[in-house]
Amino acid sequence: MTNSYAATLPRTQMPALLRYRRFLLLLLGLAALSIVPFALEDFWVFQLTLVMASSIALLGLNLLTGFNGQISLGHGAFFALGAYTQAILMTQFSVPYALALPVAGLLCLGFGMLFGLPALRLEGLYLALATFALGVALPQLLKYRHFEAWTGGVQGITLSKPEAPFRLDLTPDQWLYFFVLALAVVCFLTARSLLHSHVGRAIVAIRDQPIAAAAMGIDVARYKTITFGVSSLYTGIAGALTAIAVQFVAPDSFTSLLSIDLLVGIVVGGIAQLPGAIYGALFMRFIPTLTEHLSKSATGAIYGVILIVFVYAMPYGIAGFVTRMFMRLTQAMKRRGS
Repeated sequence: MTNSYAATLPRTQMPALLRYRRFLLLLLGLAALSIVPFALEDFWVFQLTLVMASSIALLGLNLLTGFNGQISLGHGAFFALGAYTQAILMTQFSVPYALALPVAGLLCLGFGMLFGLPALRLEGLYLALATFALGVALPQLLKYRHFEAWTGGVQGITLSKPEAPFRLDLTPDQWLYFFVLALAVVCFLTARSLLHSHVGRAIVAIRDQPIAAAAMGIDVARYKTITFGVSSLYTGIAGALTAIAVQFVAPDSFTSLLSIDLLVGIVVGGIAQLPGAIYGALFMRFIPTLTEHLSKSATGAIYGVILIVFVYAMPYGIAGFVTRMFMRLTQAMKRRGS
């Protein structure tokens, strides 16, 4: 599951023209995304804001599972921790949302590294079960009566959506869209820089050949812990952004199904491929809604069929499929030019 079509392609074999076109497409994509809030209604702007927030969470999980090989079924817990930290700081301590956000992320970073230390003794399915237990336990802790003064218990916490600063002529949904878009760009560029550094090469080496990596002097325990922490940081930021956008947090919003949805998102989007987080977020946000429109009585069955079709038709995820089609198109254009 950790291998992907794009990951098997050496960078030296990727045509320079393809890299330039990708950069150009990225710029065009950002320009198009900047126009979106003014062309769509606030409802769709809100939906796309949630997509971008979810893509940050999927990016974090992909760093852990796709690039480092640690399977997590409990990242919904870090998503919830980030969301509740943001909500508590904003409502009970009147901390501005922009200042509460890094606090939520750093708290998830700390808890992720603490959880990653004992998890080093576990691998494969055993690690997956340990993280799944974390995802199952946290919603119950949020309902615990001794924590109700902080978490609001089953009633949850209601937030207010921030207004645009500096008297910008933007609605709250439009401003939040640009705020999340900027953070998503920073998160993706940071992840890309990390993966292209010596740290990223060590992370991938541990996934592919852990024994050989240790023999070459790579501190496997250290890099696994760091990866778990960074992954939790990304997921916590995504949870905090989602809490601001939705304006509400409650324990029932962060069940173990959320962790499974995140894993499904990176598999469908593309394991070990950064663009896969975007495709997976689109799948997570819109496919369940589509199935509800098709049939309210057989929503789960239709969703399962769609998921099987995606996995069967695109074994390397949507990102792998898009990359392969783009390279075939490039090769066809070269043959015609010659």
